[in-house]
Amino acid sequence: MDFNMKKLASDAGIFFTRAVQFTEEKFGQAEKTELDAHFENLLARADSTKNWTEKILRQTEVLLQPNPSARVEEFLYEKLDRKVPSRVTNGELLAQYMAEAASELGPTTPYGKTLIKVAEAEKRLGAAERDFIHTASINFLTPLRNFLEGDWKTISKERRLLQNRRLDLDACKARLKKAKAAEAKATCEGDTVPDFQETRPRNYILSASASALWNDEVDKAEQELRVAQTEFDRQAEVTRLLLEGISSTHVNHLRCLHEFVESQTTYYAQCYRHMLDLQKQLGSSQGAIFPGTFVGTTEPASPPLSSTSPTTAAATMPVGPSVAGLAPPGEAALCLEEVTPPASGTRKARVLYDYEAADSSELALLADELITVYSLPGMDPDWLIGERGNKKGKVPVTYLELLS
Repeated sequence: MDFNMKKLASDAGIFFTRAVQFTEEKFGQAEKTELDAHFENLLARADSTKNWTEKILRQTEVLLQPNPSARVEEFLYEKLDRKVPSRVTNGELLAQYMAEAASELGPTTPYGKTLIKVAEAEKRLGAAERDFIHTASINFLTPLRNFLEGDWKTISKERRLLQNRRLDLDACKARLKKAKAAEAKATCEGDTVPDFQETRPRNYILSASASALWNDEVDKAEQELRVAQTEFDRQAEVTRLLLEGISSTHVNHLRCLHEFVESQTTYYAQCYRHMLDLQKQLGSSQGAIFPGTFVGTTEPASPPLSSTSPTTAAATMPVGPSVAGLAPPGEAALCLEEVTPPASGTRKARVLYDYEAADSSELALLADELITVYSLPGMDPDWLIGERGNKKGKVPVTYLELLS
């Protein structure tokens, strides 16, 4: 118990000394040991890495789980070391509602059949989203979180210890400076030859005694300074090695970022394929439901960006139609000026991209303009007849967005 009290008193004294030194430094009343420029750059780089890692981590969590309540719930489960319960994605929930609606409204009706098809597609989208969230959490979020909760805590601990060692070093320097000043003053007073005729010759004895005491104090302060300098240098080296390890952290985070992009690319490619299949199913069924109107294209209006991923390569579609096979034999000789639009089946369409006519039978298009389109019996389904004022000609379906 006595030992613990002595240790407590010693710790309290050290803490008080550091507090005094820190306060005097803030008010400019004490000198401060400055770190070299390279060390300061390492500290700034580490702080920047930590701050941006936190922001990227939080925003990625928002991307994967937009619901803040769900994020809080998952955080509590992780802190309690409990397994996070399986959560239904929004796509899967929508699929469930559509399937229930089709069952109640009539699965054999055109609306019910379409609801079932869309529900199946939404279910596949929800499953793809679940896989993407799981993969991104393991390959991207977990390494970032491990850095903040592991490596960065170690760096912060060593930096605080380095700060304490620096305060101890500067306090020892200040103590030595004061001891030397007092010793010099006592030495000057002791060098004066005493007048033994005085009534108080003891002043000389006291001055000599004080000089000896301050000499011992200087020796003690120098010894403490050497110890403090050694501990500071050792701690600075440890902290420097940890800060230089930030470069390895960047390399690891770069690899995780590539994996995140790859998983996101795979996810969107899966979504594209599912929606393309759904669009084809709805396009084939719409012709039977609305025989008097033109059925829109089953191809997407804009192709996806090319990617080196094998998944996206399989989902990539050609930008435009090929030159060969634009129309069946005999249609090229058809005089478009003599063609009259059908009584029903004409639709408005918005042009998605500029299109330059290949020959006189085609109609040149400008992006965002509105034209009237219709189909003719036996015509290639990839092409329509387009009208703009008095001009008419063949237009590619992939360049159009059918409105009504």
